[in-house]
Amino acid sequence: MSRKYKFHNGSAAYFISFAVVNWIDVFTRPAYFKVITDSLDYCRNNKGMALFAYCIMPSHIHLLFRDDNENPSGLLRDFKGFTSKKMIAAIMEHPQESRREWMLWMFKRAGTKNSNVKEYQFWQQNNHPIELWSTPVIKEKFNYIHNNPVVAGLVMEPWDWKHSSARNYAELDAVIPIDDIGFLG
Repeated sequence: MSRKYKFHNGSAAYFISFAVVNWIDVFTRPAYFKVITDSLDYCRNNKGMALFAYCIMPSHIHLLFRDDNENPSGLLRDFKGFTSKKMIAAIMEHPQESRREWMLWMFKRAGTKNSNVKEYQFWQQNNHPIELWSTPVIKEKFNYIHNNPVVAGLVMEPWDWKHSSARNYAELDAVIPIDDIGFLG
């Protein structure tokens, strides 16, 4: 991983992207999305996360966030560790998961290649954090996050993707509340 992408400023807001190992399309069932949305909501309400934008794609997640406790690396580490365990359990327990054996085999295979993992590795290790240091950079990342499902050909308009904060900004029903970043008029 490049040393260029690190959490250098604990009080800053960041854009991050992180993916499932091997870019596996896991987020294809409501139960799997719910693990992530519930965990993000928990982090907002109990762990000091200020969440400004999000998009949960089939194989990866984009977030714009700040950690009010000034430890974004620790917050993200805890989030990924918790959701990794919950996702593996959800896949094991989902009665209609036709790809269960294959996905678990892929996660186990990734885990054997990583000395930090006991059995299954769900998330890739890199997060690619980019500090949001100016209004133009923030707007660029908002647009990138919200247009990701459109560019991928999944929807026609950003607010049509159910698991995106584009819905919040369009004042439609959204799966996660977001926090006001304050100056994006």
